[in-house]
Amino acid sequence: MLRRLHPVLIAALLGGLWSHPLRAQDARFGVTVPLTIAGQLLRTERAQAIESDARVWRPAFRLTAYPSLKLGDHWYFYSALQWSEEPYSFYEAYYPEAEFESRLVQAFLGYQRSGERQAFSFKVGQLTSAFGAIPLRYDEAANPLLDQPLGYGSLLNIRPDALPCGVKDLPNLRVYTEYVGVHFYCGGPETMTYGMPVVDLYGLPGAEANLSFRNFDARFQLTNSSPANPQSLASASQHVQWTAGGGWTLWQGFRIGVSAMRGPFMEDTVLDRLPVGKTVRDYPASALGADLQWARGRWSVSSEWYRARFPYPRLIVPPTVNSVYGEVKVILTPRLFAALRNSWQLYNRVEDNKGRSPLPFQPNIHSYEFAIGYRPNRWQILKVGYEWLHGGGVSGSRDNVLGIQFVTSLDSISKAIR
Repeated sequence: MLRRLHPVLIAALLGGLWSHPLRAQDARFGVTVPLTIAGQLLRTERAQAIESDARVWRPAFRLTAYPSLKLGDHWYFYSALQWSEEPYSFYEAYYPEAEFESRLVQAFLGYQRSGERQAFSFKVGQLTSAFGAIPLRYDEAANPLLDQPLGYGSLLNIRPDALPCGVKDLPNLRVYTEYVGVHFYCGGPETMTYGMPVVDLYGLPGAEANLSFRNFDARFQLTNSSPANPQSLASASQHVQWTAGGGWTLWQGFRIGVSAMRGPFMEDTVLDRLPVGKTVRDYPASALGADLQWARGRWSVSSEWYRARFPYPRLIVPPTVNSVYGEVKVILTPRLFAALRNSWQLYNRVEDNKGRSPLPFQPNIHSYEFAIGYRPNRWQILKVGYEWLHGGGVSGSRDNVLGIQFVTSLDSISKAIR
């Protein structure tokens, strides 16, 4: 047990000792390396659905570094690198195995120019998806709770590298927490996978342009693959995907936004089993979403909805998910805050030429998450939270999660070049 806690203790110790960041210097050229260090302890019985003797206490840590270069008045390089002990997120707590992972979240070259009431920027490289609002909040210091909304922290029981024969292949009778994997039988590998996200929170290669004018903002992104199935530049299954979004700030503290994306999500392993003359480009995934943010005084509110659709051959009505969450945060004292989030995932009944499925292709789920946060200083946050999960055919408290998280942000470690 002491060996397992060791990374968490290191993260907490670093956060306690290194709580006074160095002052940044104002320069045209320079290097900055902000850090976010998080130690976490979860208490949940989720992994016991797979291994009955799995531990209920799950310690973990995550270190995220944000190296960046200022390359003059307009050019810059930005990156985000992450090292973590898994399982870290609440959804990953279903898996009993522990492992260490390193990820390149972002790494891009950017150009920006701004005026009095307008701004333009362009970036190319490894980018987070421009769809939705949550991908910009993967840092624990920016998230008032411990978990992510269900729409960004759970998997769909479908796969991009194989084809279903019809409704009967969809795992519509499976319990949400079962560790059974997804099998399709009409083309593609026979290996098992555990589903796919709607939008992966980690980056993918692409280019993006951003424009703001007065109270309006817009963004357009082209990537080499779908955010639901990111591919590397060496992959044989790269297909151009577009994502667009924008927002209107009606008044200070209140903004509404929209976003959309469209492009192939299946891999080329299924090409030989598609109908004659068809390619994966003939079956593009699509999603449409809306979000809002409001803040006034001690209160802030955010909410988001999206609808995503994943077509396959042989399915007249394809798998579709509607996701929505609402989040409220209140500052109780200068050092203490509370936050609450409700999330819903609603799945449809798929249909082929033999009829419609009797149930959604996976069970609908609903979660409540509540957290209290305390700031001992402006660089650190201690959060204690609890999540209730409903649906999926599971009763009782086995899927609930108690979490404790300590976050330290070092936001101004820098070195001026000139």
